[in-house]
Amino acid sequence: MTNDRRGQYRFGRRQRLHGRRAFAAVFAARVRKKIGPICLYAAPNNQNLARMGLSTSHRVGSAVQRNRIKRRLREAFRLSQHDWPGNYDFVVVVYRHEPLAMGEYRRLLMMGVKAVHQQWQQRK
Repeated sequence: MTNDRRGQYRFGRRQRLHGRRAFAAVFAARVRKKIGPICLYAAPNNQNLARMGLSTSHRVGSAVQRNRIKRRLREAFRLSQHDWPGNYDFVVVVYRHEPLAMGEYRRLLMMGVKAVHQQWQQRK
């Protein structure tokens, strides 16, 4: 694999949604899709990339379990982001569940992204 191709699959600082205002803007858009143990909120952005933020409460489980889920969701985002339509800011809210395989998180994220993209297309 060449160096320039490897850079496409990074999950760098620019792709992380962080800060109270950024999360609030996505929540204020009021477009969401609940799929299994996650709820995906989305709002279009003016950048040429998708960004993701994670929200997990202590109710999800121990720190080890929460971090395992977050790692798998970040990896699913990193690998799948280039297959998604449009450029959105996403906030993934995690509900209590046993950690799933990373492939299952990829499938859930893909379903959620397609659903919220369709909702945004209907709003236009």
